[in-house]
Amino acid sequence: MAVFTSVTLDEVNAWLKHYQLGSALEIKGISSGIENSNFFLTTEKDSVQQEFVLTLFERLSKTQLPYYLELMEHLALKGIAVPAPVRNRQNEIVGELNGKPASIVTKLSGSSCLQPNLRHCELVGQALAQMHLAGKDFRLSQPNLRSINWWKATVPAVLPHLNSAQSELIESELNAQIDFFQSDSYQSLPSGPAHCDLFRDNVLFDSSSGQDELGGFFDFYFAGNDKWLFDLAVTVNDWCIDLSSGEINPNRYTGMLQQYQQVRPFTAEESASWNMMLRAAAMRFWVSRLWDFYLPREAQLLTPHDPTHFERILILRRQVTSDIPKI
Repeated sequence: MAVFTSVTLDEVNAWLKHYQLGSALEIKGISSGIENSNFFLTTEKDSVQQEFVLTLFERLSKTQLPYYLELMEHLALKGIAVPAPVRNRQNEIVGELNGKPASIVTKLSGSSCLQPNLRHCELVGQALAQMHLAGKDFRLSQPNLRSINWWKATVPAVLPHLNSAQSELIESELNAQIDFFQSDSYQSLPSGPAHCDLFRDNVLFDSSSGQDELGGFFDFYFAGNDKWLFDLAVTVNDWCIDLSSGEINPNRYTGMLQQYQQVRPFTAEESASWNMMLRAAAMRFWVSRLWDFYLPREAQLLTPHDPTHFERILILRRQVTSDIPKI
């Protein structure tokens, strides 16, 4: 969520004439993330102020966006805590602003927790399983665009920037994942709409009740139909580790997986595939961070993530088998 395309208050007010949200009082760029231009937007209508998030999409096309936005709309209608897209006066879920596809969604309450404890991980595990089940009847389908076909296309582009040990590791893991994805076990895994990027900074917690409650999941613009186990593995590889070492924290790990399985228990094939999926999740983000780091785009507010973080996690997942806790 960097700012690649600037938007002024006058420009957004002219655009808001297509909506029933009143006028914009303030627009503020959001500096985190690396894919789209995002802004907090405050509007006023009939003396009532509301807060939204405005997104200008830098890579996704207008024809691709209905999958992500309608998925959010579908989940919100099912009672899942996610931003709800705002349709314009023509009932369109995506418009165009400053030459880019653009959308407005409701702003969730709360703030991110970058040092999660057991409770945070339990809440996320439970809500992720609920989200998976709620998406089963979503009418649109689109593959995860950052899955194995993207890895196969991107690894050759980053190889010139790697040393020999890194090159050997990434090519070895890519070949192992190709075999895994072609296996009967992988093909049998339950699947459906998945967030595919549920990191700590994509979840909010609201403490207004006196303790942290889930505020919601956001930033669905890497979502796609994928194996639900992959979505959970991505989440575990961020929420349930020590960030300095990449090692799994047993307490948070057990809490997240137990709460997930209370809602949606693993199949036998999922249990058998768990370690390969943890590796797949690490591989996905090592490849994408290498790409962002060595082949960056310009942005007004942009800090690429360190790719060695997921290199370290991948090495650990290849070395250590992680048991699945009983429920």
